[in-house]
Amino acid sequence: MVLKKLLGSAATRSLTVVSVLGSAKRAYERGNHVRAALMLGVAVLAWKWVMIGMVAQGVVNLVRTDDSANSSAA
Repeated sequence: MVLKKLLGSAATRSLTVVSVLGSAKRAYERGNHVRAALMLGVAVLAWKWVMIGMVAQGVVNLVRTDDSANSSAA
């Protein structure tokens, strides 16, 4: 019950949206416009469903980690 209240609070939704928008900005600045557009869409959805934003950020962080590991190995 406490977790549901926490995830449903306006503060959590706002933080999730701001975090996803930050990821979109970083992706755009790095030239990855498709990822930036997808993250903007996720930010819109994250206002209603917080877990979508959290999961998307986790996936992006995993992909980003794999990208940096592959680029340094090459």
